Amino acid sequence: MSGLTTAEVMRLAPVIPVITVEDADRAVPMAEALVAGGLYALEVTLRTSQALPAIEAIAAAVPDAVVGAGTVTRPEQFGQATDAGARFAVSPGSTPALLEAAAAANLPYLPDVATASEVMALLERGITHMKFFPAGASGGTAALKGWAAPLPEARFCPTGGIGPDNAASYLALPNVLCVGGSWVVPADAIAAGDRARLTDLAQAAARLSPEAET
Repeated sequence: MSGLTTAEVMRLAPVIPVITVEDADRAVPMAEALVAGGLYALEVTLRTSQALPAIEAIAAAVPDAVVGAGTVTRPEQFGQATDAGARFAVSPGSTPALLEAAAAANLPYLPDVATASEVMALLERGITHMKFFPAGASGGTAALKGWAAPLPEARFCPTGGIGPDNAASYLALPNVLCVGGSWVVPADAIAAGDRARLTDLAQAAARLSPEAET
């Protein structure tokens, strides 16, 4: 068990870095740099063969990091992620099999939605915290504003098409708890082991707030 609820994971910082790891040996220095900058929930996408080893390394060596598994697309990946030390999971969509596997794993879970019907389907299951992806292509802040009144229980982590220039506009919405993005973890900085750059990017992201929007 992770010890945290999905809502608590989403409230750890305004930004959840969406990380693709090509070399697990780089994972711990990267995570340390992000945590030093104030970002604690780290989503490592299961897109490479190095993802699970990276999750395991971060979980073992960076106690202040809350590492999660992203791009979970198959039920068996919940068990694999949990065994590696993941403390939450994120999917680019949702299916009944994934929802059942997440419940069985007792792992905080952000299933994805892109339409009001998908939000309603998850609410029917008692799931109130969701990923909104691809946010930019699915209506952006306008869609989230439109859902707020008829679907007031839903809370979102928008991801996709979000960066430092528009993150504050999402965070200003009452139904948004955090945003996800890869801009804080550029591949070249990870490959170079550039801790200072990663920490600077994390600090800037951790300072993002609705008040930052003008």
